Parts: sequence; C-alpha cells; structure tokens
Amino acid sequence: MVGLFDVDGMKSMALVLAFGLVLLVSVSLSGLAARTVLSTALLFLVAGALIGQGGFGLVDIPSDGAFVTGLADLALFTVLFTDGQRAGLPALRDGWRLSGRALGLAMPLTMIGIALPAHFLAGLDWTTSLLIGAILSPTDPVFAAAIVGRTDVPLRLRRLLNVESGLNDGLALPFVLIFLATATGSDTDLGTIAVELVAGLALGIAVAAVITLAWKLRILTAEPRLQALGPLSIGVIVYAACHLTHANPYLAAFAAGSVLATLDHETAENFEHFGDLLSEVTKFAALLVFGALITPERISHLTAGDWAVAVIAILLIRPAAMLLSLLRTPLPARERSVAAWFGPKGFASVVYGLLVLQAGIPAGEHVFDLVAVTIALSIVLHSSTDVPIAKALSVEPPDNLPTGQPAEKTDRRRGL
Repeated sequence: MVGLFDVDGMKSMALVLAFGLVLLVSVSLSGLAARTVLSTALLFLVAGALIGQGGFGLVDIPSDGAFVTGLADLALFTVLFTDGQRAGLPALRDGWRLSGRALGLAMPLTMIGIALPAHFLAGLDWTTSLLIGAILSPTDPVFAAAIVGRTDVPLRLRRLLNVESGLNDGLALPFVLIFLATATGSDTDLGTIAVELVAGLALGIAVAAVITLAWKLRILTAEPRLQALGPLSIGVIVYAACHLTHANPYLAAFAAGSVLATLDHETAENFEHFGDLLSEVTKFAALLVFGALITPERISHLTAGDWAVAVIAILLIRPAAMLLSLLRTPLPARERSVAAWFGPKGFASVVYGLLVLQAGIPAGEHVFDLVAVTIALSIVLHSSTDVPIAKALSVEPPDNLPTGQPAEKTDRRRGL
C-alpha cells in the first residue's frame, strides 16, 4: 500500500504542484496578458505538454481514463453554467436572430465543411469524416476572453458568440452519437438521443426555476456572504441529476444558468465573480491535463493531409460558414468578421474526442489525434489574437493595473 501510494501519490502531487505553479504564474502575468498576445490558456496547454510524457515525463495520464473524461466534462459544464447566466431570456430573445443563424446555418455548414477535407485529405471514410465534423463543429469562446468577457465590446457581438457556444455543444452531441454508433456498427437509437436532449433542457429549466421561485418566499433568505453559494448548489444538483438520469448535461447547464439570470438577476450577479473564478479554475485544470496528452508519439504519425484538415477547419471552414450565415444581417462588417474568426474549439470537442477513443472504433486513435491537434492549434491562434482584435474594435484593454489591486470595472458598452 505504501509503495503504491509512493508511485501514484507522487505522480498526482506532481500534477497538483504543476497546476499550482502555472496558476501562480498565470495570475501574476494576467495584467500583462490582458494587454498583449500572451494567453493564460496557452500557458496551461504548454505546461501540460512539458510535464507529460512528451516532455519531462513527470505525469502519465491515460487518455482513455475516467479522470480525463470526468475533468473535461466538469469543466465544460461549469463554463456553460456560468455562460448561461449571461444569457437570460431577454438576451436570448433580443439576440436570437443572429444566434439562430449561427446555430441553424453556420453549424451544419461547418460540420459538412470539415467532413470534406477529412475524407479527401485525411483518407477517412465518410462516416468517420462526418464524425470529426460533428466533434469540431461546437465553439468555445472562453479562449477569446478579451472579446466575450469584456463589457465594452459591443453587446450584440458578445451575445452572438456566447449564445452560440452555449447551445452548440449540446446540439452537436446527437450527431456525434449517431455517427459514432454508425462507425461501431451498433444500432442508432434516435429516440433515446432525443429524449436525453429534451430531458437535459427540461431538467435544467425545472431545477433552476423551482429553486429560484422558492427563494422568493420570505422564510428563505440567504446571508450576504453565502449568497454566491446558492447558484453553485443549483449547478451541483443539475450536474448530478443529469448523470444519474442520462440527461444531456450541457444543455441543462446553459438552460439552468439562463433561467437563473431570467428569474433572479440579482442572485446571478452576486454569483458572477465567484462563478467566473470557478470556471477559470476548472478550465485551466482541464487544459493542463489535455496538454499532457499531446505527446510527440501521438502526433508523429499524422500526415500532411491530417495537418491540412486542422488548418482548413480553423482558417477556412468556420469563417466561411459564419460569414455566409450572417449575410444580410444588421451586424456591421467588422463585427461580422470577428464573429466569423472566433470559433475556437474547446472542451466540448475534447469530451467528444474522448468518447470516440473509449468507443474503440477502428479509426478511434486517428480521430482523437486529429481532433487534439486541431484543438491545440485553435487555442494557440484564438487565445493569442483576442486582444489585438479587441483593439481593432476600438476596445482598449486595461493598461493601468496597480500591483495587488483589482482592475477598475468598466461598463462603457460601446456599440449599443
């Protein structure tokens, strides 16, 4: 027992130590990162690669282990729950004309567009190519924090990217499951998939609505210092309930956050700072682990065609699909271009890629490696270009951050 603890315990503590050190460095350089192309997300990705088997070999994390899947799943749920609280019903209603185009037109175009080079350049069969398209179709603007996380960026642009990313994760899941089942040769139960999606949406709405309405009773009052824990309890309940009932947790997370913001805006505001910190911690932990999985051995077999798929998916397919979907909309051309560029691949794609790896399909390793390099490339490109593009929108990042003091909160909301 002692020997087992010595080996596994030391590896676990090495991972914890690495996370603490990188978190310290990231926090200490966050002021610089807010003004430059330095990206905290990229720091964690690189740190993970250095401590993994492709670097110094300090940790050995199996990509098909429950720990990796669970961490990525939790990070995605947390991010979607906090994002949902920025998209209450009024925000969804006001921005649906743009978000609906992104979800109803740009997303399927992206899925099909990625499948084409995956088939013709990577040499994969059509089912597997469509599976890759479905995995890489969701977006994750948490890697573009200078755009979606700043109140002085035009509100319509932030809403478009936030609502799109909050809903397309869950919408991509049925396609992932259908193509995955087809690739494994098993029967595809579309009814079950539909029930899981509807159940997730209903569960998120119901739990958040019942609890927030109960909070309006005079007998239920929260001490001010504990108010932020109320929304956290909703998130924990929804997360556990989804996994116990097999409901879709990603639609549930965004729906619960949105309902909370709609019915109890004050509580959502009280939770915002704590929620942002919580989602940042889980996001960075998942990035560190994901970086450790990207080893030279995993990507050395990728062909030029495989790399071309990753580059085309990011530089051509997503921008073209989004620009096409936003034609003849009131969105200014400059904001339209920003929306087209910021389609980073993130935690949803990580989770879905891990599902493929665990399913054991013939091309599973190839699919995961192709997805992994696309996500890594996306993180590098998108998280290092958000600040320059924010400046191009005439949004100046903070340049007067005093040591040890929080930045003054601005709410100029240009472009409204």
